[in-house]
Order: sequence, then structure tokens, then C-alpha cells
Amino acid sequence: MPKKKAKKSRPDIDLQTYEEVLRGMNLEEPTSSYRHLSELLKLVFQIFNKFFCSKIYAIENIMEKQFHPLAYRLRPARIDELIGQREARGFVENFLDGKTRSVMLWGPPGTGKSSVAHIIEQHYPESYYAISAVTSGIQEIRKVTRASETADVPPIVFIDEVHRFNRVQQDALLPFVENGSIILIGATTENPSFSVTSPLLSRLQVIVFNPLGPGEIQEILLKALAHDPQVLALGRTLSDECIKAISQSADGDARAALNLLELAITTIEKKTIDLSDLQDMLERPLYHDKSGENHYDLISAFHKSVRAGDADAGVYWLGRMLEAGEDRIYILRRMIRIASEDIGMADPNALRVVISAKEAFTTLGSPEGELALYQAAVYLCCAPKSNALYLMEKRVKELIRKTGTPAVPMYLRNAPTKLMRDLGYGKGYIYAHDDPEGALTLNYLPETMTDVKLYFPKDAGFEKRIKEIIHARRTAAKNRSRPYRKTS
Repeated sequence: MPKKKAKKSRPDIDLQTYEEVLRGMNLEEPTSSYRHLSELLKLVFQIFNKFFCSKIYAIENIMEKQFHPLAYRLRPARIDELIGQREARGFVENFLDGKTRSVMLWGPPGTGKSSVAHIIEQHYPESYYAISAVTSGIQEIRKVTRASETADVPPIVFIDEVHRFNRVQQDALLPFVENGSIILIGATTENPSFSVTSPLLSRLQVIVFNPLGPGEIQEILLKALAHDPQVLALGRTLSDECIKAISQSADGDARAALNLLELAITTIEKKTIDLSDLQDMLERPLYHDKSGENHYDLISAFHKSVRAGDADAGVYWLGRMLEAGEDRIYILRRMIRIASEDIGMADPNALRVVISAKEAFTTLGSPEGELALYQAAVYLCCAPKSNALYLMEKRVKELIRKTGTPAVPMYLRNAPTKLMRDLGYGKGYIYAHDDPEGALTLNYLPETMTDVKLYFPKDAGFEKRIKEIIHARRTAAKNRSRPYRKTS
């Protein structure tokens, strides 16, 4: 079973224990030497217990406190110490009032998910169990669920990084959450819609944690400077500009802000730390998970900005992805899709521009080749837009789904052998180059389909000319009186 945190007590050693040890040494010979040895050993045990055990325990306590990072030491123990996250505060208030329920805490790192669990732990220490999905498995889950069978109250089980559990491990929790045998508090940085199984998620209330604002992070930093004993012992102060700069650079992550503060006050040998002293520390990589929700949110924002023709927004989201280290080829693949889906025949050159940008990038690499991505993005934003090809593709798929696979008309079939020609393959086909007008009389779809229209070009850019050509062809086919274009 996962270990519950318990307050350590001094490990005093009583003399009864030592007397049992002595009896085990078979010191029962009534000789003076054995009796003296017994008394001597008792005296040694007393001295060790009095002078050494307590000091070893004190040193252990000091080391334990010393090596906890600032973010851990500042973790709130009461609800009034929790900063921000109004929805989470409401959940904790109801939980402490006895309205317990299983939940999923979802949000980016450093926004207070573990802090909420810590507050609950302080109020229910006897029934609280913590499991890390990074280091635990199905055996730890089974130990807790077995303990729930004999418990007077449902155990409160906190599982950090729950998205790291596979489907089998998550399913092991399902019956106990459903019947209320355990109260599950899961925490994840991944979108639970994708990282948590649907049956388990349907039995949990999802509480969303948003990135903390700069003002909220400033409040946390000032609290650390004013109340943490180890910070006060260092005697360091930070200028207001430093506090603001750390709050901005943390990007909503309180843990990152506290880690940066701790690094500054422990490595910079100045009583008053200025903004110039922090410049090298403030550069923090942008948060970006290449397989998580942020990955898809950024590419979605880029795609929608290009579709709307907003060049400024388009290059901004492109830059966000590039600076965060997104795969450049992944971005280019999406740009190729945009060229066909959102521009299409309105500007056929858009596809060539993106393919050229891909070739330029693969030739130059980063960072020089990234300018080609910006160039292609601006072109896509400014190009005339049409989704006629995209809608056409959907109509084609829907028609095929409804009609199945009707036979190809005989006059459209290939006839490379005498047998096939004798069977009628290719019979009745009109070669359009020899007889353009006669070719119009044929139905080029399956015989069961007549007057089917799938592509409806729009009046945007070059597609307007495409529309005129298609309209002329359909009109000529309907009238069957003249060719729709010159034959010479």
C-alpha cells in the first residue's frame, strides 16, 4: 500500500529492548566478568540513547527541511492560502464540508493541482493515499482498493500524472470509483478527453486549472520573500522590476517562478538583486508538448488565422510554434493541406509556393530556412480563398458511401486484348480529340448515375475562370449542338 506521510518522533531506545538483547547473548553464567559486561553494555546503551540518538534525529530533520525546494515548502496547507483557481477553491470548500466526490484536476504545470491535494491531505491524513503514475503500477492500485474493503470511510486516493496510466490500470480503478469505495483525485497536464478512458472520465468531475496571472504569481513570490525562514535567513531582497520580470517569464507556472526566485537568491551574492542580475536566468523555453493538447491548439490557431486571411495572426502563431521547437516538416505538411483545403483552385499557385518552401527549408535547414515558412504563410494568408475542392471531396465520399461500387460502363473500360474487345470492352467510346462534340454525348459516370454534380466552383480568384469553363462544358453537353472549345 502506498505509504502515508506520518510525523516522525524521536526514536528513543528503551532499556527493556537492550535487556532482551542481552538475554539473547546467553549471559547467564554467574561469573563476575559476565555481570560486569552486562552492566557495562547497559551503560553504553544509555549514553548512546541520551547523547547520540536525539542528535542524529535532529540532523535528519534539518537535512529534510533543508533540501526541500522553495516551491514545496511554500505549498499551501489551508484553503485561504490557495491563490487563484476559483473553481478549485469551490471544490475544496465543498470537499472539506463533507461533500466528497471523485474529480480530475486538469491544467498546465505549476497551477495548483498538487496544492489542492495537499490541502485535502492535511484535513484527512488517516484516509489519504498518494500514488504517482510515473513510479507506480497495478499492484499499488490493488493494495489501495483492497484496503477500501475494510475501511470505515472511503480512502482518498490522489494519483498524480494519471494520464501515464495505461487503459488496464485505469480500468482497475473504475468499479471502485463507480461504487464509491474510493474517492479518486486525479491530476493531469494532458487533455483528459484523450488521456483518460471514457468510462472512467464519465464518473469524474473535471476541474480546469488555468495558468496563473502575473499578479497572482507576484503575490506568491512576495509571500515567499516575506515568510519562508530559509529565504529570510539569506537576507536577500529583490527589486520590484525583478519580481515583475520573474512573474512574466514564468508564463503562468508558479513552480517555475519559485524555482527561479530560489536560484536567484542562492546564487547571486548581493543584498539587493536588480533586473540586470537576472537577465541570463529569465530566458525560459516556451511550454510546448509535441504530442499534447498545446501542440494541436497552436496549429489550429495558425490554420484558422490563415483561413481568415489575417497575416499578422498567421505569422504570430507560426512563430510561436517555431520558437517552441515544433517540427518544421509538420508545419509544412499542414500548410500544404491549407493550400488545397482553403485556397484550392482560387489560386493553384499556392500549392507550388508551399512545396517550394518545403524544398527551401530542407535545403537550408534551421534557422535560415525558416524564413521560407514565413514567406509561404504570408502568401497563403493573402491568397483568394475557396473551399470548393474540400466540399467536393466530402460529396464524393458521401456518394460512394451511399451507392457502393457500381460497374464501370463498358465503353469506358480498357480493352488491351482481342478477348476483351470481343466481350464489348471499350465499345461505343468516342475519342474526344477526334470528335469533341460527340464526346459530350457520353455519360462518364456509372450507368445508374445521371446528372450528378459534385464540384461547384466559386467566384474567387482563378476559380472564377474554372467555373466559366465547367459551366460552358455542361451547357454544351446539354445542348449537344457545338463544341465547348476550339479543336484546333
